[in-house]
Amino acid sequence: MQTTRRRFLQGSIALAGLAQLKGMALANALEITGLKDVFKDDFLIGTAISNRTLETQDAELLALIAQEFNTITAENCMKSGEIQPAQGEWNWELADRFMAFGRENNMTMVGHALVWHSQTPSDLFVNASGEQVSRAELERRMVTHISTLMERYRGQVHIWDVVNEAIDEGKGWRNSPWFNIFGNADYMERAFQIAHEVDPNAQLLYNDYNMHNPEKRAFLVDVIRDYKQRGIPIHGVGLQGHVGLDFPDLGEFERSIVSYAEQGMRVHITELEVDVLPVAWDHIGAEISDEFEYSDELNPYADKLPSDIEARLTARYVEVFEMLLRHRDKIDRVSTWGTYDAESWKNDFPVKGRTNYPLLFDRQRKPKNAYHALSKLKSQ
Repeated sequence: MQTTRRRFLQGSIALAGLAQLKGMALANALEITGLKDVFKDDFLIGTAISNRTLETQDAELLALIAQEFNTITAENCMKSGEIQPAQGEWNWELADRFMAFGRENNMTMVGHALVWHSQTPSDLFVNASGEQVSRAELERRMVTHISTLMERYRGQVHIWDVVNEAIDEGKGWRNSPWFNIFGNADYMERAFQIAHEVDPNAQLLYNDYNMHNPEKRAFLVDVIRDYKQRGIPIHGVGLQGHVGLDFPDLGEFERSIVSYAEQGMRVHITELEVDVLPVAWDHIGAEISDEFEYSDELNPYADKLPSDIEARLTARYVEVFEMLLRHRDKIDRVSTWGTYDAESWKNDFPVKGRTNYPLLFDRQRKPKNAYHALSKLKSQ
């Protein structure tokens, strides 16, 4: 199963041998093991690479990523507002660096994300006069964006988040500019069709948060059934793993894994971290437009994470991975959203200036107790 899954993920690419890690001898590199080795018979283990890491070419961090992970996601450098900040103006530098690193280290690469309502070019939905574009014009722009980006990396990016966060739980389709200008959700199926035409070997995903939500699960299951009946090329679902110490209900999260797999979808856990800070809202999600006023009560661990909270963090990671291992036959990949605490988006979202500790490596890039617990998980 694992061999077949890898072959599909990597398409028709003939992979080269393991490249020498930057700054290390090949012999030493081959002796190093990481989480990718711990779970090599279960699923791919990945992380997201930030723009800052690519800009600074942080050799220490890149070496750590190469040691620990076998798949990488473009955290921001391939989002439409970053790579095409205005119509027809392309910025390839960071994306090219991302791709070069992945090739050098024989990694499965994930492109994120082709169609999303956030972090878009300022002129995507309007014309030169500031008026909303027509459906035909927006579709033309979508075709151009997807085709240009995917053609540049065709056969190299193995997995694409084709559409990101298009469903609003309990409300059906998100009331986004994409939906409003198209007049319906046709833009989503059109995006999958275009992506498949450009690279038939790429694995194409729908990616979203709050995937434990029963209403969102039921809605997406109906969408997938419809797509399968009509031949829309969707291959998998990305469940963003924005987890807290006591949310979400992992039973519901597990039911979502099973439900999507029953529809023939490969499952990816795409943006995993464990938030240890107090919840700043009445709902749990990742809507980036939400923002709250800073207060000391919302930033209780500014100097250090208390040992009891560290223990809960470790236990939560173990609980999550135990659940994922129960469904290793359904899951292709588990990716954290960043590598070490200092680079996590959770330090500033949804409250600017907070200090969070959600990842497996601390601010000094040292493995945390949670890391060691996961490393030993399968030997227990």
